[in-house]
Order: sequence, then structure tokens, then C-alpha cells
Amino acid sequence: MSDSLFPSTVSVALVDDHILLRNALGHLIDTLPDYRVVFLAGNGIEMMEYLKTGTIPHILILDLNMPQMDGYEAAAWLRKNHPNIYVIVLTMFDSEIPLIRLLQDGVRGFLKKDIHPDELKAALQSLIKEGYYYPVQTAGRLANLFQLNKQQQRLMDSKTLSPVDIQFLKLAATDLTYKEVAIEMNLSPKTIDALRDSLFQKFDVKSRVGLAIYAVKNGIVTI
Repeated sequence: MSDSLFPSTVSVALVDDHILLRNALGHLIDTLPDYRVVFLAGNGIEMMEYLKTGTIPHILILDLNMPQMDGYEAAAWLRKNHPNIYVIVLTMFDSEIPLIRLLQDGVRGFLKKDIHPDELKAALQSLIKEGYYYPVQTAGRLANLFQLNKQQQRLMDSKTLSPVDIQFLKLAATDLTYKEVAIEMNLSPKTIDALRDSLFQKFDVKSRVGLAIYAVKNGIVTI
């Protein structure tokens, strides 16, 4: 790996709540020359605990849908606290909204959960040599984002979600009342109403069910 951005042995960590998947991927990576798995975690909280011990990987493969601290929250935390870790996301969906959020949080690549071992090896090699890895499908979506006309760009900008939007969507997809959502978010009921109405307009929906469907389709909420 003389032309690599990393040392001769690259340390890798996996964060995924599916035990069989993360163990299988960990075993596969450990069989590859020049790679070493340093820890396996089931969620973002466990990941943080490993990192606090000083076990800092060069590459971290991160699932999005996890309990306690999901991949979005973990990616944001990593960007703030460990910006030198190269994060690559393991996911099954690739719509534009999650891509935008994750790129903003410094994610350097995306992998499908059904990835072939040869592609995994190629992805890791691309990451250590080029600093990023995007599958063909994802690269096409990213290219489209940067080739929009002005009207389309305004539409895309309007769909970019803030952390407050994300938190509200997650809570709105539960059985909490709007009053309870306001308490959970430490906001006034009037602010919650305004946030809800803004998202109704942004996503062109007319009900809480519409917001929930949007959140599920774009990977913000899983069922």
C-alpha cells in the first residue's frame, strides 16, 4: 500500500446492530491482506465507548438503522469528535435526502448491505487510495445533484433537512401527541405547529401520515 493514504496495516471498525452481518463482514475483512478489524459495535453508543478507550480505527463501516444512536447521529458525532476517521455507510437505500445529510456529515462512501466480497475489497482499496468510494448508482445520483438547473436546485435546497426537522419527523412517526413531541423537543406547542406546517408545505403533504410516509421512504424512520 505504498500509494495509500494509510499505513501498511489499515484498522477497520464495524458498527451494525445485526450481529450475523457485522460478524460476517468483520471475518471477511480480517481475511484480507493489510486489514485488521479492531472492534465490532452494535450501535453508536457502543462505538463511542470503544473510541473512548483509545481504539481509533482508520476506517469505520457504519450502519444507518440502529437503536439508541443511529448512523446519522453517529456520523455527525464522528465528524465533530473524530474527523480523521474515514466513515463509509452500510445501507439499503440511496435516495437523495439521506445522501445529502451523510455527505454533510463527512461520510466518504456508501456500501449496499448485500455487497459482494470483491466489491467490498475494491471499496476499501478505493477508500485508502482515493479517500472515497461511491458505487455506480450512488455516483449517478450525486452527479445529478450537481447538474440541476436553478429551479431544480431551489427544490432540492428546500428538501434539505435540519437536525430539528429530522428529530421532529422521527417523533411525529411515533404515537406521541404533538404536545408530547413539543415536550420531548423542549419547544413550545406553537413552534411545533409551525414546524409541522412548514414540513407539510416542503414535502407537499397534508397530514401526519404523509410526513411519516415521507420519513420512511427516505430512510429517516424505519419500521
